[in-house]
Amino acid sequence: MEDARIVDLYWERSELAISETQIKYGKMLLSLSSSLTGDRSDAEECVNDTYLAAWNSMPEERPSLLGAFLAKITRRLSIDRFRFTHAEKRGSGTLTEELTECVPDTTSGVEREFENGMLKEALDNFLCSLDTVSRALFVQRYFWSYPLREIAKKNGMSETAVKVALFRLRARLKSVLEKEELL
Repeated sequence: MEDARIVDLYWERSELAISETQIKYGKMLLSLSSSLTGDRSDAEECVNDTYLAAWNSMPEERPSLLGAFLAKITRRLSIDRFRFTHAEKRGSGTLTEELTECVPDTTSGVEREFENGMLKEALDNFLCSLDTVSRALFVQRYFWSYPLREIAKKNGMSETAVKVALFRLRARLKSVLEKEELL
């Protein structure tokens, strides 16, 4: 079923929207969540929470790319779940910790919303400044959470080359965020 029709089903409040979403995007969302949480049952719960969040918050400006809209929700829920379940296990070298020195941990409330908007704009500008391969590596690792081996295979590179490229990209991002006084 086409994305536009599925979105229409959400707006019609038809339960068919959830089942069609699951058929079309369930595997992708489960894979994304599993790679972030590291736990199948947590991932399944995050995906189910994604369906509920989509049901409750389908934007008036209907998303043309439903998969990206759902992936954004799943990613946020999965990272929150990972942080909750690993709250006392710091320094374990997880994917979400790779960017900790590059992405600031903002405060709460209005200040957080303001800083998050500025951070989003800086990140968008950073990604636009990258060449196609670098942008693909960055997004595959830090949005889709692909393992290094899979990124290397998809891009015809060695794992070492991917690690080095990602290290350099994180350093460039840190430099950009420091220049923007966001870090």
